[in-house]
Amino acid sequence: MKRSVKVLVAGIIMLAAAGSAFAKSDALSKIKKAGVLKVGVKEDVPKFGYLNPSTNKHEGFEIDLAGAIAKKIFGDENKIKFTGVTAKTRGPLLDTGEVDLVLATFTVTDARRKVYDFSDIYFTDAVGIMVKKSSGVASFKDLDGKTIGVAQSATTKKALQEAADKIGIKIKFSEYATYPEIKTALDSGRIDAFSVDQAILLGYMEDSVMLLPERFEEQPYGAAIKKGNTDLLELVNSVVDDMKKSGELDALLKKNGLK
Repeated sequence: MKRSVKVLVAGIIMLAAAGSAFAKSDALSKIKKAGVLKVGVKEDVPKFGYLNPSTNKHEGFEIDLAGAIAKKIFGDENKIKFTGVTAKTRGPLLDTGEVDLVLATFTVTDARRKVYDFSDIYFTDAVGIMVKKSSGVASFKDLDGKTIGVAQSATTKKALQEAADKIGIKIKFSEYATYPEIKTALDSGRIDAFSVDQAILLGYMEDSVMLLPERFEEQPYGAAIKKGNTDLLELVNSVVDDMKKSGELDALLKKNGLK
């Protein structure tokens, strides 16, 4: 009887291992069969993910990183289908399988790790604040009682609220779907400040605005992948690791004005 139980347990373990191995290879095999890597990217973030209206082509650091991942899979960096995403839509598009992975200034948090798998960190930023030079606002404290424009579903609102609570000021928020909408609201005076990760704000700099000196809460970026697609996760991690070791990641950051 004991021998039979041992054999049964061993069989179950072998079947589980085989099932795990099959599941592990499933995501990549589907991508290879489709012949294209579907990547969710920002289209309104200069330097990271931007759809250039002059060329109708995507450009930026995360676009280049997507190309490196596609090259690892297919040997061809052009076998990519880009889908424009926002902070609000990137998760749902990953959930439905419309994209295989998301490279979209996606901040890795403990809460998000419960929903998605994230690659190793490839860039770390912090929340910044943009104001009009003519506003008279020179520091975060000067925003007491004022309205800050933030992106829907972003981590920005939480970071700023915690910072405001610490110094005892009251701030209000107005949420928008895209960064251009927030910048337009700032220009028109509908909001008093525009806040998002500082590297993103740099893409919207011009003579009439400035960045406040404070930075809030580190924002580590990783590629988001559907839970369980471990083979794709491992491949992305290998690409990021190789690029870090070779210096290619730094070179891409410099190329896109991020270093």
